[in-house]
Amino acid sequence: MKLAYWMYAGPAHMGTLRVASSFKNVHAIMHAPLGDDYFNVMRSMLERERDFTPVTTSIVDRHVLAQGSQEKVVENITRKDKEENPDLILLTPTCTSSILQEDLQNFVNRASLESNCDVILADVNHYRVNELQAADRTLEQIVRFYIERETKKKIDNSLVSQNTSYETSNDSKSQIIEQVIEKTEKPSVNILGIFTLGFHNQHDCRELKRLLTDLNIEVNLVIPEGSSVHELKNLTKAWFNIVPYREVGLMTADFLEKEYQMPFISITPMGIQQTSQFISQIHEVLETLICSTFKNKKINFSSSKLVNEVYKQPAQTELLILSHRSVPQAKERCEEAKSTQKKKESLILKDQTNLSIIYGEYLNKVFYQNYIKKQTQFISQAAWFSRSIDCQNLTGKRTVVFGDATHAAAMTKILTTEMGLQVVCAGTYCKHDADWFREQVLGYCDQVLITDDHTKVGDMITRLEPAAIFGTQMERHIGKKLEIPCGVISAPVHIQNFPLSYRPFLGYEGTNQIADLVYNSFTLGMEDHLLEIFNGHDTKIQVSSQSSQSNIDEVNQNENNKFKWSDEALKELSGVPGFVRGKVKKNVETFALENNHSFITLEIMFAAKEAVNA
Repeated sequence: MKLAYWMYAGPAHMGTLRVASSFKNVHAIMHAPLGDDYFNVMRSMLERERDFTPVTTSIVDRHVLAQGSQEKVVENITRKDKEENPDLILLTPTCTSSILQEDLQNFVNRASLESNCDVILADVNHYRVNELQAADRTLEQIVRFYIERETKKKIDNSLVSQNTSYETSNDSKSQIIEQVIEKTEKPSVNILGIFTLGFHNQHDCRELKRLLTDLNIEVNLVIPEGSSVHELKNLTKAWFNIVPYREVGLMTADFLEKEYQMPFISITPMGIQQTSQFISQIHEVLETLICSTFKNKKINFSSSKLVNEVYKQPAQTELLILSHRSVPQAKERCEEAKSTQKKKESLILKDQTNLSIIYGEYLNKVFYQNYIKKQTQFISQAAWFSRSIDCQNLTGKRTVVFGDATHAAAMTKILTTEMGLQVVCAGTYCKHDADWFREQVLGYCDQVLITDDHTKVGDMITRLEPAAIFGTQMERHIGKKLEIPCGVISAPVHIQNFPLSYRPFLGYEGTNQIADLVYNSFTLGMEDHLLEIFNGHDTKIQVSSQSSQSNIDEVNQNENNKFKWSDEALKELSGVPGFVRGKVKKNVETFALENNHSFITLEIMFAAKEAVNA
């Protein structure tokens, strides 16, 4: 625990509340002091929600500090159950409740007896995990609670119908689960980790759905955002899972893979290259799942044609003759073996033909390659833009990247491999995922910074002096102070990161948004040219372009001016754009002071300009 006026990731209860408020008809009760209830205001403001945030604070006041909570928490749970009729009430502990050593699990057990809804205590250690880790754990806990309950019900019904019990069954637990779990007929996926206050999460989810629809893959569920806890039992119907962000959803994906043999894809489709890898992995996962249902056949699908390779058992006449004394008998056995083999091949070919008709599109590697090519050429403009003159002007410029592990790693790769920029430092505040981050950015940046201390990030940026920064809102403030442009690519978020217009960062449309963000973050065109000529940027003096004489008069109004300017020099100075006029004036006066000139003429101005360019 530490006191700070800025945190990249908030306390654990914030992550729990974000997950709970993302579900439909789930109410969270937070046992905390009154000052900790700022989540309600923050979510309503940033997400522009029309409904109240479903979070209630069970206030820890002076009476609780003196006497303990007693019946207060239980009464709050049962009261909200009657008032709101939620499907689930999630009790959220905080550091305060931990310090008071409140037995919250006992409160949950007692409230469950009197409530119609389910009541769960968020199982997170508020001293050891941050907001993102707590959100990941809470989502996994809720999913596990509902899926295991539903699975147990299905297993019990199945065993009863078979007149057997779990103890006497010859099948293993995984085999029993496989028998009772149903799958959708068409390939389908779950998208895990889309939740409230995420960085462009809603836009990214729409783009992922569009991409999956193009690949003829159904979206089974998106959790937790907008889904009901009663729908969680259908998670296992999907063929595989997608985790677009490492910060939230990985624990749930690991649980579903371990217990229900559901593979998952954790590649973030951000940028052209990673989106292509994402689509290629979808093909690999589908190919594995489809072919695993035909375990006795080896199926290859290439260029829209099914290639059958049957494990043949050829009858070898020489061996049969050696094993039988009678040659006619050996020949007869040989013919029987050949006939049996033809029947087996016919059955296999029939199965494979049915498979090719139903799932041929998903096994066709060329289909995915053509889709990637078409999207890269005609939907995403980033590939074309990276080869244009405008983007080539950015080649070699020094940049700094900092954010959560997912976005910072992806952005580092995009800047280096797709836009030709130099990343002098890539960093993340996700210290718990430091090893993965280092592995991902290895070879794409000059140095790596893992810290959740914003002052260290500021010191690093000051020392490296990059041309642009790509980070969080904190890096935007640091860049503003140092007069370095910054593009926001990661949470923590601000109201600016919840645009009303469609602005995804994932998929092929996301590549366009990223390209715009990168290019617009740098000083452009004539501005860049003027800054090179006049050596810097000064926005303190801004003059409206009205008339030449008014500009001259405005320049003359400086009371502390130690130099006298000729009329020709003042006229030349008034012709300089307002946003750099102050810097030009300062440079000329510095040159005059160094060369012992008290009267500035047009010739001295030109000499100062040549000295700066030299």
